[in-house]
Amino acid sequence: QVQLAESGGGLVQAGVSLRLSCEGSGRPLSENAMGWFRQAPGKEREFVALINYNGGITHYADSVKGRFTISRDNAKNTIYLQMISLKPEDTAVYYCAGPFSGEHYTMPQAYDYWGQGTQVTVSS
Repeated sequence: QVQLAESGGGLVQAGVSLRLSCEGSGRPLSENAMGWFRQAPGKEREFVALINYNGGITHYADSVKGRFTISRDNAKNTIYLQMISLKPEDTAVYYCAGPFSGEHYTMPQAYDYWGQGTQVTVSS
């Protein structure tokens, strides 16, 4: 069993930065790829970023490429999402997910566990 707890969300103005954290407990996540997703009101949950077990490989949605950076600290069992140049369209609940165990990393059903989410609201 894995528990994931996100933190770091908030209400910010467009153009600023935020860093989200996802702390895992229950078992080490150091051997697993982990992901971030987001869900805006009235929309489906969408893939944001993935990081492999040691941080050597990352993937991003086109909408966040160049603005968001996923990283991890395996000693702390924590995954991060650094977000810069935030836009109003980034407003959503952000979820940490993992381990990745499915067929394609952009699909929510490819992940075993989910956090409760953290709200990010970007005002214009």
